[in-house]
Amino acid sequence: MEYDPKTPKSATSEPHSFASDSVRMRWPVIITGAVDDVYKAISSTDDAEKQAEGKKIIEQLGNLKYEMLHDRKLTPLPDDGFSEEVAAYNKELEQLGNPSWFQVPWLFAECYMYRRINSFFTTTKHWKSYDIFARQKTDTFRTSRNAVVELAARYVDIISKLRTDKNAAHDVEAEKILFTEMCEVCLWGNATDLSLLTNMTYDDIQKLQGSEARKAAEENILVNDLPKTYDLLKKAQSEGKKERRVDFVLDNAGFELYVDLVLAGFLLNTGLATHVVLRPKSIPWFVSDVLPADFAALLSALASPKKFFETPTEEEKVADRTPPPLSDKEVENLLFVFQDWANLHAEGQLTIRPNRYWTAAGSFWRLPKEAPELYEDLKQAELVIFKGDLNYRKLTADAWWDPTTPFQEALGPMGAGSGVNVLALRTCKADVVVGLPPGKDEELRALEGGGGDTGARKWAWGGKWAVVCLSEGK
Repeated sequence: MEYDPKTPKSATSEPHSFASDSVRMRWPVIITGAVDDVYKAISSTDDAEKQAEGKKIIEQLGNLKYEMLHDRKLTPLPDDGFSEEVAAYNKELEQLGNPSWFQVPWLFAECYMYRRINSFFTTTKHWKSYDIFARQKTDTFRTSRNAVVELAARYVDIISKLRTDKNAAHDVEAEKILFTEMCEVCLWGNATDLSLLTNMTYDDIQKLQGSEARKAAEENILVNDLPKTYDLLKKAQSEGKKERRVDFVLDNAGFELYVDLVLAGFLLNTGLATHVVLRPKSIPWFVSDVLPADFAALLSALASPKKFFETPTEEEKVADRTPPPLSDKEVENLLFVFQDWANLHAEGQLTIRPNRYWTAAGSFWRLPKEAPELYEDLKQAELVIFKGDLNYRKLTADAWWDPTTPFQEALGPMGAGSGVNVLALRTCKADVVVGLPPGKDEELRALEGGGGDTGARKWAWGGKWAVVCLSEGK
């Protein structure tokens, strides 16, 4: 807390905030889903000891939900083998005055909830590494099949062209447009219908310059620093820097991880980066956040696409529905994508580097002091891409900044002079937002459903709007 900004943080006590909605409505539903998942897991095992532990977990989840709904005080985390981490959470809990669920900083409370849920599992014998959200992640990726297949076809076209036509690699204008398109798909994640990619080929690249889909998407990006980001990477490449690493501080698994890898593969194949480091979480986190196992699961699905996409889900079995078969061309494209990423991983150009600091309770204003080794590692990258809403909230300390506050200022120690070039790709799903031009927040609030005179910044809750913010900290 000592390294945080003086600007007040978003809190669950604020009646017209998304924080208030979250603690009263969203989080209890998430806990209920976790209970359902454990019930399913218990019913699929004959191990009596594992069943007993599972029932105890369900009881603990039920107690947590009750405490939340009835505004009880947050209780200290038990020591589950990560003593320093637990001590840090419990120290902050004490510094906050042992608050109740409806009277606590939102960012801390949300991190605390997931960390406490994880302790229910790590203190057992049979459930230590169980991911209560794995089933949901897999099903969500399977339902993204059309988008996965479409994007695979575009990726094959682009990468094949790069490999066969040396001039393509030097067509800077085409490369810049493709970089922009891929970053935008990476930004929108599951929100995109991939209309942006309809003409994404090197042979037909000029059509993108007048693409209605691209223009429509760009209108919803309130701050767009992608041109500056491309120039930054291109400059490092032109100067002949030997090591040009790009890090991804990941957000969601499934389709979003898939598009992250598409962007990573593009950067490596074009030489805009020489290495890409993927930075996942270490424990099940915020429902769908990437764990190291999710990267392996994604590659496994692409290595056996027919098995993954054609096997009916539990719901499809009940409804007696069978997924349509993939075409031979679709299978070929998916296998190409798998082989490309597997090769990059095997050659050390694409690596995974988890760190438990990503599941700490606080903002990234604390990172340089609390995780100095991680901080020094991030400095080695040419660019660090922070994906998603939570990372944006952590970068800006989830504080009530004036929306016109410059992004770099809101980053504090991770901003100017930090030695880290930070790029935030974020669709807005929380109240905090910075870097907007004067009057823009008021304009968006005045839109239907934008919040109006209620005092709420509702326009920023649903993921319709986005920001792409660059801070050049080197």
